[in-house]
Amino acid sequence: MSEPVSWEVPEGVYKARIDKLLSEAFPDHSRSDFQRAFDSDLVTLDGAPIAKKQKVSEGEIVTFAMPTVQKLDMSPIDMDLEVIFEDEHMVVVNKPAGLVVHPGAGPDEPTLAHGLLHHCQGQLSGIGGVERPGIVHRLDRETSGLIMAAKTDVAHRALSELFQSRSLVKEYSALCCGIPELMSGTVERPIERHPTQRHKMRVGFEGRGRAREAKTDWTLVKAYDAGYCHLRCRIHTGRTHQIRVHLKSIRHIILGDAVYGYRPLPNLPKQPERVMLHSCYLKFDHPLTGSELVLEAKPPADFQSYL
Repeated sequence: MSEPVSWEVPEGVYKARIDKLLSEAFPDHSRSDFQRAFDSDLVTLDGAPIAKKQKVSEGEIVTFAMPTVQKLDMSPIDMDLEVIFEDEHMVVVNKPAGLVVHPGAGPDEPTLAHGLLHHCQGQLSGIGGVERPGIVHRLDRETSGLIMAAKTDVAHRALSELFQSRSLVKEYSALCCGIPELMSGTVERPIERHPTQRHKMRVGFEGRGRAREAKTDWTLVKAYDAGYCHLRCRIHTGRTHQIRVHLKSIRHIILGDAVYGYRPLPNLPKQPERVMLHSCYLKFDHPLTGSELVLEAKPPADFQSYL
């Protein structure tokens, strides 16, 4: 990252959004530059990272730095993607586990974005920038399943609004430690980034810090004698690691999720090599045609072997 810059909020400013203030005060940096800085937790107030919507007042000291931007090779790559739905506006594919959605701060490697560029012959929305062509939402590297991309800017905006309105039904299959005492339940607890382990999230407290509301419904599909269960989870919000954090909070850690405390179950025929989470179901009204779409994706072989 660049050298940190400290900036004092000018006199006369009262409860103004920090992202707008910084864009006006430092015109040499674009809004996209500052967006990347906020996403990388490089904008801080009193030493703690703040969100772009944070409101500040005169006299407060804000420090920021810019993440290093490297030129990316976004050449199309033929990945033989499994397409679940496609029209002139969008495409929905069944992402394999182990594939990163788009390039980031990690190692230079093929991503779903490279595969989409090949499949769509370059016809993807540019709203997400060069490194995120058409990408509307994300799945973790180890999570398999349904993910959509927009082919045009109009479709990108419409799909983004669809996610923000929370009218889209998203369901996941999860293989978890233990057997729940109930057949179904709801976890409605806010989620925030872990203060010291930045790669992790945790359950937080409403109204404290950067904790954001999150809600997950779960239903028991089947319990297994080996000490694990198959849960179907519907998320009403789309927080980072939401299902993983919420299931951990009710003591049903997902198989293979070492980040959130998974320890090998002794009665498993084999130990999972990834987080056993699969995005299996999407239901929504197409934002441009109005037709109802119900899309499903079967889990991959490694997941099915536990069922």
